[in-house]
Amino acid sequence: MPPTLAPFNPPLGPQPPSTKLYHPQQVTLALKEKIFSLSGDDFTVKTAEGLDICKVKGKAISLRDTKKFSDMQGHELFSLTNKMLAITKSFHGTSPDGKHDFEVAGKFKLMGSKSVVTFKNASDGKEVELVVKGDWMDRSAEITYMDKPVAVISRKFFNASQFFGDKQTYFVAVAGNVDLSMIAACCVALDEKENEK
Repeated sequence: MPPTLAPFNPPLGPQPPSTKLYHPQQVTLALKEKIFSLSGDDFTVKTAEGLDICKVKGKAISLRDTKKFSDMQGHELFSLTNKMLAITKSFHGTSPDGKHDFEVAGKFKLMGSKSVVTFKNASDGKEVELVVKGDWMDRSAEITYMDKPVAVISRKFFNASQFFGDKQTYFVAVAGNVDLSMIAACCVALDEKENEK
């Protein structure tokens, strides 16, 4: 049973608020890594009820370095790129117009893992810093803003896709009025961190 998360007001996220990427009430996302993708790094992002949110496509040429996030009509939302010179695994989200960029920066932590997500909030223009703490071995994490829960990430254990090709399914409880594409990007970053080990 997912935790109950309070909605955010104003909406929270780098992408402009829209009915496609923000839901007024809490929603559970299901991110599933596609087994037969050429790059091995394609994900589908849906609500637990089956509503499509966005697509994530890895670029086969770049070998896990870049993921393209697009809406269901194929319009690019942003590209998530591995920052090659960062000491800890970090990613930069770059939108086509450069106005809705964000960063997922890895931080050193003795036990578990920690990342910080920074962006300019699209709804009010404020600089925002989210904290992602979790156990990457278990592929679970909590995302908070000023100690208020934004999302809780977990994975489905022992599903058929894990046995066939070691692909993952993540379930994410997301508070209302939060950018679902950004939360999906945090999950992909989590997956990349674990795949590197």
